[in-house]
Amino acid sequence: MGALRRLQRRQLSDGPNKMILVTGAAGKTGLAVIGRLSGSQHRVRALVYKKEYTRAVRRAGASEVVIGDLRDRDVVDEALGGVQAVYHIPPNVDRDEFPIGAALIEAARAQGVDRFVYHSVLHPHVEAMPHHWQKMRVEEYLFTSGLAFTILQPAAYMQNILGQWDSIESEGIFRMPYPPDTRISLVDLQDVARAAEIVLTRKGHRGAIYELAGTPPLSQFDVAALLSTILGREIRADRISIKSWEQNAREAGLDAYAVETLIKMFRYYRAYGFEGNPSVLMWLLGRPPTGFEEAIKRELAL
Repeated sequence: MGALRRLQRRQLSDGPNKMILVTGAAGKTGLAVIGRLSGSQHRVRALVYKKEYTRAVRRAGASEVVIGDLRDRDVVDEALGGVQAVYHIPPNVDRDEFPIGAALIEAARAQGVDRFVYHSVLHPHVEAMPHHWQKMRVEEYLFTSGLAFTILQPAAYMQNILGQWDSIESEGIFRMPYPPDTRISLVDLQDVARAAEIVLTRKGHRGAIYELAGTPPLSQFDVAALLSTILGREIRADRISIKSWEQNAREAGLDAYAVETLIKMFRYYRAYGFEGNPSVLMWLLGRPPTGFEEAIKRELAL
């Protein structure tokens, strides 16, 4: 570990005046990355889809904001003007993810961007999960772009569980649309944001592809046990049907492509789980990745 820290100290920052574009900036990943970058005195330009997202990215630390659609080349060119690095967070479960990514890469190349970091996903080369497969195609496009690139491949966020926190607390049940013995690796969003900061602002990461898993694969029984420890009472892991999940998702406004794609993901999880290894992230951070219990307690300020 000491040798690693010495190596990282030798990887000097590109300087606090560097302008970094973050796309998809108003989502939880974008806000976390902006927070890390602005906290280390880097200037961030946030690209957001709607004007009402401006306040959130400004609050996170963005010094400039561009509003518009990633499908609009004029918007993309405006966002890229004068930036030295890009952190591209693709739209979540979007059927146009590949053409959006390819167009952004072409625009970045045309404007001479120094560094392009792509927020991909753990195991993108799984065709059975279309939103993973699209990311694989964007990765392939980067390989032939001539850009200095880095690819981050994060596992599912620990923070995703907070979306059902009210029912976990009130009912004592942690629900998932696959068997509770399904084993899935997780990662802390803040660790991913720290990894993004490192590869965006330090030398030595050109051409690298980093898998970002914070835990070995955990069963949903394991997660429920950790939740029980956090809350000081028993939390039970319980499977809901795909049909029930689909009905809830459609009522919440998820479009047909997203619903169908996520159902395919759940079926893949059911059959194979989703396994990652924390060693790469530990090397990149220079410390052990944040554990599930620590991350959730921090999010809840416990």
